[in-house]
Amino acid sequence: MTTNTTTPKRSFFNSDATQKLLAFAGLIIMFIVFSLASENFFQFSNIVGILLATAINGILALGVTFVIITAGIDLSVGTVMTLAAVMTGMFITNLGLPVWLGVLGGLATGALAGFANGTMIAKMRIPPFIATLGMLYIAKGLSLVISGLKPIYFSDTPSFNQVAMGSVTGAIIPGFDIPNAVLIFFGAAVIAHIALTKTILGRYTFALGSNEEATRLSGVNVSAWKIAVYSLAGLFSGLAGVVIASRLNSAQPALGAGYELEAIAAVVIGGTSLSGGEGSILGTVIGAFVISVLTNGLRILSIPQEWQIVITGAIVILAVWADILRRRQQ
Repeated sequence: MTTNTTTPKRSFFNSDATQKLLAFAGLIIMFIVFSLASENFFQFSNIVGILLATAINGILALGVTFVIITAGIDLSVGTVMTLAAVMTGMFITNLGLPVWLGVLGGLATGALAGFANGTMIAKMRIPPFIATLGMLYIAKGLSLVISGLKPIYFSDTPSFNQVAMGSVTGAIIPGFDIPNAVLIFFGAAVIAHIALTKTILGRYTFALGSNEEATRLSGVNVSAWKIAVYSLAGLFSGLAGVVIASRLNSAQPALGAGYELEAIAAVVIGGTSLSGGEGSILGTVIGAFVISVLTNGLRILSIPQEWQIVITGAIVILAVWADILRRRQQ
């Protein structure tokens, strides 16, 4: 007896490509509307500002994408970013280590925090919301304790500022000064895309989100791969910490609160389902740009900041609602 194992085809309108297309269409519409509303919007300096603002949130969102695809959540990415920035400052400024060692220290700090999140969730069976909420406070507290409640400045290490604010493109094409932070973001996005679509980590990330129990019964070490996913998210948070410290030329221990919400919003707007099993890096990049363009455009139009927050929240709700409707149709 033969068994029909053919997977039913989903129509385009029921696929996750729909939400990515809608997000991209919304991004284009916002560009057109804001360009018509203000002549200052489409200037090169403002576009560079949008790219720079997207870089930090976008790097955080890349890691969050992996976590949400597994049907998890990470509320600690913002404060872990801050802790990584503070540790980078400690290594470079206080200990006098070379810049490259300080950068590696910041990345390692983020990865270690992610590893702790994954261990609590996979081994201790603590729900992701609670585990990462606890890490949010731990990272926030450690940032304040280690820094002594004071910012750590890199004034004695001017080369560190060039990590994010230097311009490789400007050296190649005079006048075309795109900050290195933007290139780092796009490079990280390419690496994340390859990891999600071409590696065993990516395959198991989708498998965990689609059906964790079936994945476990098939012989996969679910705990190990879940720890790997959260460690990767922590690594991206560490990278964001290094970039933001370089951009500000200082490690601000009170910075970071709220970044996790913008990162999650970017992932959701980009079409990654909170139910797990679906998502893409391209969608996340589009979602990050949607938030940055919206914030920048509203600011240029002199919309009060409180209303900017309201509008962003409404867009996130609409994105989640669209995902719910799409899944019901499937």
